[in-house]
Amino acid sequence: MSQTAITDLPRLVESLPKPSQDRFQRVFRLSCTTGHLTAPRVMKSWIEEYFGSLDAVTTQQIVKLTNIVTWEGALYNDLRAQRPMEPRDHHDVIDIIQQNGSGPFGQPLDGTPEDTFGRIRGRHSITASNIAKYDGFHGIVIFNEHNPLHLDREAVSDYLDTALAWASKAHSTDPSARYFFFMWNCLWKSGASIIHGHAQMTLTRDMHYAKVEALRRAGVLYRQQYGTSYFEDLYAIHEDLGLAFGHGSARGLVYLTPVKEKEILLMASQVNADLKEQIHRALVQYTQNLNVLSFNLALYMPPLEAVDGEDWSDFPVMVRIVDRGDLGSRVNDFGGMELYAHSVIGTDPFFIAQSLQNGR
Repeated sequence: MSQTAITDLPRLVESLPKPSQDRFQRVFRLSCTTGHLTAPRVMKSWIEEYFGSLDAVTTQQIVKLTNIVTWEGALYNDLRAQRPMEPRDHHDVIDIIQQNGSGPFGQPLDGTPEDTFGRIRGRHSITASNIAKYDGFHGIVIFNEHNPLHLDREAVSDYLDTALAWASKAHSTDPSARYFFFMWNCLWKSGASIIHGHAQMTLTRDMHYAKVEALRRAGVLYRQQYGTSYFEDLYAIHEDLGLAFGHGSARGLVYLTPVKEKEILLMASQVNADLKEQIHRALVQYTQNLNVLSFNLALYMPPLEAVDGEDWSDFPVMVRIVDRGDLGSRVNDFGGMELYAHSVIGTDPFFIAQSLQNGR
């Protein structure tokens, strides 16, 4: 049985029952086109070596997807999306991690500042205050483990628990700071300036960060227009298409309009054991089976206390994880298209979903 591919999406949507088709069309706009080129004869052997055949490049199928609720978009090229992912040699990366000293994070009590309310100590981590802040409350969870790719289940759970305990402490210091954000930048392609394992968290005032607030507002408008939850529909659409997975009360999907490669969304009603388990499982699959060594992980959640005039009633706790590309490449994974137009995606979401489903 052949593997389903992103180019099969029009057929898959057409084969859905009418209510499921309607749900898909409430959220996504799908279109396909074909690109053509004429290659000089002298390129024939090079094209065959890298792309298999001349026909593979002379006619290329493009799938364009737009989330018309959140206005996120993805362009899939059949030529790129169906390329097998070749295993990479990770020894150089591991050598760099092992040879790189822990720096100030190796001795956080002496090498890092603390927040005015002190430090939070977890079983596998400790907090510090970020020395160059981008918000009033901006902290760091410093992992006991130097190697950020050493993904122990209990440790991953502890990083989140420690960050949430920090948020609670910060909120008690300033009750007007209610909006929590957690992010884990793993290794240098993700924007991490320090190799030693760490994550960051902030607690902000007034309103949530722009992208989180935009998502909340999009969900509110969607419910007002259709009488149903955007987040429930988003999951159901991906489940209809075979792009969903999960563990217990935590649900996951391989997002059809990702910001970049291999992006998944995890959702739960709260940061519970099932969600933390699903995060760990996903990261293990990423690093062991999907050639992901550098990633961004972000956690969205409603404010720590209710805010007058803001409807968060069906906004889930959401985790977004995205691959940031080959650590050995000098080419940046983000370009002008991703910044200002539509994301160009080179991996097939159906392949990613199969790997994550098989790894449950």
